[in-house]
Amino acid sequence: MATKLNKKALEHARSLVKDGKVVRDTRDDWSEHAPSTDQENAYIEKHGFPEFSKWHLGLDPDESEGTKGSVSFPFGDFKKVHRCAVISLESRAAQHDHDDIAKAAKDLLETIDAED
Repeated sequence: MATKLNKKALEHARSLVKDGKVVRDTRDDWSEHAPSTDQENAYIEKHGFPEFSKWHLGLDPDESEGTKGSVSFPFGDFKKVHRCAVISLESRAAQHDHDDIAKAAKDLLETIDAED
């Protein structure tokens, strides 16, 4: 897999955390808090794909640009960073040897937890 760290998304996530736009939920909450397909499509329609991609720490250049398949590792609900999403994506990134994404997620999680 050629998934790479989406640096624009990481900057976006750090900015949201700095501004206090964080949901401090627990690990298993992401399955309930993740945006639905309809919510994703509505966001893309309203804001465009480049804005949608800022909510994903993974970019796959082997996939068609501007498609949902080209982004992975979501970290929020289009308003706030969800702690549970960051925990989930760190674990999945590490499992699939996406070390740069896993490290970015770990650092982001440490920043979120330091704000408590």
